[in-house]
Formats: sequence, structure tokens, C-alpha cells
Amino acid sequence: QRQLVESGGGAVQAGGSLRLSCKASGGSYSSNFMGWFRQPAPENQREWVGTIYSSTGVTYYADSVKDRFTISIDNAENTVYLQMNSLKPEDTAMYYCAANLFFRGGAWHKVDDYWGPGTQVTVSS
Repeated sequence: QRQLVESGGGAVQAGGSLRLSCKASGGSYSSNFMGWFRQPAPENQREWVGTIYSSTGVTYYADSVKDRFTISIDNAENTVYLQMNSLKPEDTAMYYCAANLFFRGGAWHKVDDYWGPGTQVTVSS
């Protein structure tokens, strides 16, 4: 059973940093597009944050986080990281890890509807 478990969220002040982790298990994640989405509030749709290709480490980012956030991967540990620097109040959201992403129609999508529990990030001004 494939499982993604996020951790590392918390409350920080604007300008601060956080590092999120996502432990993947129950499947093969080699040659896989993995990444992060976020949801500011339950009534909002999840928005794409960034993607990493597990085999090469090539990354892609949303304009809103480019130059502030960095995605990395430890293939030996099946763990994806999201380093968030220069945090802003508008970064406040529940952050979700995702696997098996694909790019179509100018946007990143998930193959399935599975989501992990997420980890909350709150940035105060």
C-alpha cells in the first residue's frame, strides 16, 4: 500500500524558514515525478508548488515560490524535502507531498486521488 507521510510543518514569522519532509513507502519511486502541493484553506483547491524528477533531480517550481523554495530528494531513504526560505504570510497552507505526477495542458497533475495527511505551515506577519 503506497503511503506518503509529510512532516516538519509549524508556525514561523515572516522571513523565517522551514524544512518539510515526505517519507514515501509501499511502492517504487524511481524514475518518478514527485513534488509538493499546498492548500491555504479547506475550501480552496490545492495548488502546485514544485516537482522533482527522482532520477535526475531536475526541479520545477511555481512562480510564487521560485528562488525561495528548494525541493530535493534522498532516493536511498525515499524521502522528498521542501526547504522553504523567506517565508511570507501567503505561504500559510497545508502542504502535501505527491508522487506520480505528470505535466499536461500547462499544469502538473496527479495520476490518482491519493493524498497523505499533510503538514500545516503557518506564517505570521
